[in-house]
Amino acid sequence: MKDFVVIVSPNGAARLEAEAVRLAEIKARSAVPEICGDAIPQAPARGAFRVFEPQALYPDAEGGFEAKPAGYRGHSAIQRADVFDVMAAKAARHNKPSPLSPGQVAIGRYYRDLVERHACAGLKCSSIEAVRSGSGGRGGDFMDAVLRDREEIEHLRRRIGMGSAMVVRRIRPSKRGSRASISDRRLVDMVCLEDRALSDVLKAHGWSVYGATSQAVAKALGQALERMRGG
Repeated sequence: MKDFVVIVSPNGAARLEAEAVRLAEIKARSAVPEICGDAIPQAPARGAFRVFEPQALYPDAEGGFEAKPAGYRGHSAIQRADVFDVMAAKAARHNKPSPLSPGQVAIGRYYRDLVERHACAGLKCSSIEAVRSGSGGRGGDFMDAVLRDREEIEHLRRRIGMGSAMVVRRIRPSKRGSRASISDRRLVDMVCLEDRALSDVLKAHGWSVYGATSQAVAKALGQALERMRGG
């Protein structure tokens, strides 16, 4: 016996059509493109994703290597879209260039991966003593890597600086409302580490989302990421 969701309007008429349309839209958004083959299941909870062609290096006739497609059975693959992919896609829909350069996106993803790796490092052992007691000197190597990651994170955060991307000190209190200043560090962390859209950053700090504020916070993010690159 199958279960059906029945929506009843005030006049007592059942409306199955609206629910069917809603479910069809969910399935359409989660549909896996044909170029990816049939091995990847349809999963509405997966969220936004991007399609890419896996590459691998293979020996060539001259004794070197060349990059060739390496997808399963010749198919493309999918990868969960992060906040940077969503930004680029949104800009493309409006026929505008991406607000961030490839180098800025790369450093943002590097910072995210670095912080995630460092945060997960403690899962390998419950204490430094346990790590150091490992055989073959591997414990020391592991701790050296953890310390290097921490130093690199601190180095990148120093480059971000202590400035503010959006400040409210020039706004009169009567017009300021609940708006709070957005620090460069908080802006970078919300986007890179929490995968939050720029509009989410503005709303979380009480700012309205419109052309001027969106452009200002996008510019501030790009400048912070550029400083992280050493520019």
